Amino acid sequence: MSSYLIKAQNIGLKINQRQILDNVSLSIKPCEILTLIGPNGSGKTTLVRVLLGLLKADTGEVQKKADLVIGYVPQKLHIDATLPMSVKRFLQMGAKKSHRNKNKTQNDLTYTASTLGISQLLDQPVHGISGGEFQRVLLARALLRKPDLLVLDEPAQGVDINGQQQLYQLISTIRDEFSCGVLMVSHDLHLVMEATDQVLCLNTHICCTGHPEAVSQHPEYLKLFGSSLDGIAVYTHQHDHSHDLSGDVVEHRNAHHNGCNHDH
Repeated sequence: MSSYLIKAQNIGLKINQRQILDNVSLSIKPCEILTLIGPNGSGKTTLVRVLLGLLKADTGEVQKKADLVIGYVPQKLHIDATLPMSVKRFLQMGAKKSHRNKNKTQNDLTYTASTLGISQLLDQPVHGISGGEFQRVLLARALLRKPDLLVLDEPAQGVDINGQQQLYQLISTIRDEFSCGVLMVSHDLHLVMEATDQVLCLNTHICCTGHPEAVSQHPEYLKLFGSSLDGIAVYTHQHDHSHDLSGDVVEHRNAHHNGCNHDH
């Protein structure tokens, strides 16, 4: 188990006599990005809830690395509009507290905000920022927990197409800079193609799994989604650079400083 952050074996779950998950197995290694794709109602969010321990499966088991820290970005988070709160305060509330070194906590917040391109938002009220900006704030909040595993449930939902592309470009940078594994839920394989190492296509059961290029050509994937990748360049992304939130290329400062050695 030491080579995995989390491992699920033969997960099965029925809700109201309906089979939601059927014999689903997956594993996520340190610094690996795994994307769950599938049509609406395929069980993606339910599987994530089982992995997080929020739902108990009828069959199978979930194993986690000892002392695994998970940072979770939900599809939606409602904050009472009458509650006055700055972005900085919202982030501080979710940060992993260090009583011994408050300066380090502040430095972590500053660094994370800078990496995610939200430094200019820190003094703004949470309710005064856009949907795309709020998604990056939620991402920053999860990263301040210093997670071993970052779980993103449809992170680009409610974000325009340009914002989606920028957000997905950021995922690889996050993995490198924060040395965490990533489990991402999406329904757009062509958008996450560049940002993921492995893809698992789910429709109650596992339809297919593997590298994104292979999954995009798999008969089961094509049966579900059709040839949605026609005309879209499919390529292997080499991690010799990163992207900022504007999509511009930036040099890696020290991409593997915490042991994230990975290849496509």
